[in-house]
Amino acid sequence: IRVIVRKRPLNKKELERNEADVLECDAQASCLYVNEPKVKVDLTKYTERHTFRQAPECRMPCRFDDVFDEQVDNSQLYEQAVQPLVGTIFRGGKGTCFAYGQTGSGKTFTMSPLPLRAAADIFSIVAQPSYSGLALHVSCYEIYGGKVFDLLNGRKKLEVREDGRRRVQVRHCFACFSLLDCRRISGAAARSTGSTGANDESSRSHSILCFALRTTGEPQKIVGKLSFIDLAGSERGADTYDNDKQTRLEGAEINKSLLALKECIRALDADARHIPFRGSKLTEVLRDSFVGKNARTVMIANVSPNSGSCEHTLNTLRYADRVKGKARRRI
Repeated sequence: IRVIVRKRPLNKKELERNEADVLECDAQASCLYVNEPKVKVDLTKYTERHTFRQAPECRMPCRFDDVFDEQVDNSQLYEQAVQPLVGTIFRGGKGTCFAYGQTGSGKTFTMSPLPLRAAADIFSIVAQPSYSGLALHVSCYEIYGGKVFDLLNGRKKLEVREDGRRRVQVRHCFACFSLLDCRRISGAAARSTGSTGANDESSRSHSILCFALRTTGEPQKIVGKLSFIDLAGSERGADTYDNDKQTRLEGAEINKSLLALKECIRALDADARHIPFRGSKLTEVLRDSFVGKNARTVMIANVSPNSGSCEHTLNTLRYADRVKGKARRRI
């Protein structure tokens, strides 16, 4: 499990409100510092500095594999974080890249260009004579309200089932023969969005785009799989004060599925005999990302730098640190 933290720049609204940038990034040391503004009982203002780095006497790796500030573009992020996953699927492995963070932290902006970059690399490798017997198949669906909908087939409801080997199967997919085919599919995959108190264009579902390498002969066999998962953002009750009932219900379902994901991380962390992957549709789909010797996962923790998002930013960093802590102990 590779854990990366990405900081977005202050947006226009935050600048208009004169919000301070409370997040400091040390990319070279893969460390972060959060300067949280606080008020004492006597109304005296002070700043509490939170440090996310490994203690000098500890021989374990740094808390995070990489820390990207607002100067790092999507191209640099892809080359360092996602490109190594492409080779994994040609060796019979499963690669997963998912973005986690609060609503409005830049998850969709981060994830949007990554699949097409990966598809371009996959086609360049498949074009080699030694891989002529492989073809790329693409599926794209969203998890909304605890149900799975096919984004490439008129949002028809999909059933997620397990095969005899307890592998999650989503049947509907399209064969792609060029990067142009992937671009058309990507453009057709419109997910559910809505306006909330925290974000004018908030994603209201978890979006999953899956690339599967299959053999061209009969029967077709899956050689490797690469998935891109754009999680819907978590929300506090304070952020939903002006939302309608439907939007609040969506937010509750999103938080419930993210909580189920955290419970699975905790169970893996404790080496529990039972991992509650069936706690939600999200964790059912993500099970392959965390189980198996050939599974490789990249988590991109997106954080907001504004002072009003300190609580969310700290929660995201602590969650990312917990995921990385599990990986360190496994090593």
